[in-house]
Amino acid sequence: MTTFVLVPGFWIGGWAWDGVAAPLRAAGHQVHSITLTGVAEKAHLATPETNLDTHTDDIVRLIEDEDLRDVVLVGHSGGGMPVTQAADRVPERIKRVVYVESGPLPEGVSQFDTNEPAEQERLRAEIGDGHLLPARDWDAAADPVLLAGLDEATLAMLRERSTPHPLGAATQPVRRTGAGDALPVALVACVFPLDQVKAMVAEGHPFFAAFQGGEIRGLPTGHWPMLSEPKRLAEILAELG
Repeated sequence: MTTFVLVPGFWIGGWAWDGVAAPLRAAGHQVHSITLTGVAEKAHLATPETNLDTHTDDIVRLIEDEDLRDVVLVGHSGGGMPVTQAADRVPERIKRVVYVESGPLPEGVSQFDTNEPAEQERLRAEIGDGHLLPARDWDAAADPVLLAGLDEATLAMLRERSTPHPLGAATQPVRRTGAGDALPVALVACVFPLDQVKAMVAEGHPFFAAFQGGEIRGLPTGHWPMLSEPKRLAEILAELG
């Protein structure tokens, strides 16, 4: 039996992992899917002070309060940042860190920094003096690559259930002590072809360099595999666990 902690990316709650958690539990694994502060059913808790450290605290608190050990800590997309920091905080409780369509950003880099300057400027103008990053439109016609594999019912659910994301979680840079750097890591790559990902790892690309020597699995689909390919993602996580 493996203990999994599943962390969602921007705009969605722990509910997004339901299709992955069910087969893992049916196979005898222990699964905890978390909703981060200020998102989904916790949207009312968002404040201007909610940031990456808040979300890191959410994960660490769950692991410590439940006295979880040998955890396979899984972060999807933007959830990879608090997962990275949480693993740095409690490495003695972590068995492996799995990044799904994500990765450990370099020290001092925020998720917001990964956007092109023009996109950063557009987002800043849209947000204004607010403290929330607006949810995406979930328009498959406008974004067929990232939203590949999601049927209309799932897209409608995402439009209904996704919420704005605390801006501080996107703009606060990743910081860590290095305590978790020796932990085994794995990557589940969906949008980028596996050969391309392996080439970027070999070249030492700053977003992929940490996966040298780690497990890399391909799952060809869109950016939200827990919704487009939940059973296959569960199988991959079980294998990695």
